[in-house]
Amino acid sequence: MEVNIFQVDAFTNEPFGGNPAGVVTNSKGISSDQMQKIANEMNLSETAFVRQLDDCYFKIRYFTPLCEVDLCGHATIAAVHTLANKGYIKPIENGGKIANIETGVGTIKVEIQFKNYSPVNVIMNQATPKSAGPVDELKELLECFDLETDDIGIGNGAAIPEIISTGLPDIMLPVNSKKSLMNMKVDFCRLRDLSNRLGVTGVHAFHYEEDQEVAYARNFGPAVGIDEEAATGTANGALIYYLRKNGYLSGDSLVVHQGESLNRPSMINCYIEENDGRYSVKVGGSAAIVLEGIIKF
Repeated sequence: MEVNIFQVDAFTNEPFGGNPAGVVTNSKGISSDQMQKIANEMNLSETAFVRQLDDCYFKIRYFTPLCEVDLCGHATIAAVHTLANKGYIKPIENGGKIANIETGVGTIKVEIQFKNYSPVNVIMNQATPKSAGPVDELKELLECFDLETDDIGIGNGAAIPEIISTGLPDIMLPVNSKKSLMNMKVDFCRLRDLSNRLGVTGVHAFHYEEDQEVAYARNFGPAVGIDEEAATGTANGALIYYLRKNGYLSGDSLVVHQGESLNRPSMINCYIEENDGRYSVKVGGSAAIVLEGIIKF
């Protein structure tokens, strides 16, 4: 069997930045076991397997090298960019077009913005944000990162780590200086065990600059086989919700810089809306196809 496969850098418009994802544009006839083997072979944080169900309606399954996950933000951005770039989604000259994506957490809407018939930006709706409450195991959590209680907070004030999900549950870990964020020493084995015990995908550590509405982030998911990711869509959707609902963010948008620690700079644009106490979150960015080929099995 031969399958077209792409490697796509998401949340960047330049090759070798952002977060790479594998994309199989036509997964019809590929079994779950074969998908897992392909993801292992690609050895990227996630590989997306796409099946076209109708015009602008697709089903995507996501596999890390270790297991299947319900949703992956950067792999969704990468997959939809590729579908638009390769004509699975018919391009328009300028403006936006909506694709519906069936995932493990339900069907989400993704907007592709075109310029001169080329996709330049992809913005995905996230699942309704939910909080599972603060992290009770704070001491153990900080020990996973060699942090002290004094390292935690936003600005000069305290901020409590909290489990948030916009599709996948992550611990939001506020670090009060960028230097401390970048210099963390991570015990991945201990963090994996803690993540499994708490039922979370991983930890989204961040430093937030309130006056600029900009954040710097690092994401760690050893429980799903990913020590650190250069860009994460769902976790940054959770981040803007955390900041807004806890009163740190007054506006409706946030720019997150991620990947600096991995020398893969990424920029994630996050948006939030509130209507009668209900929040909706979107995350977007650009992407670049860096590799195209055929995998045989």
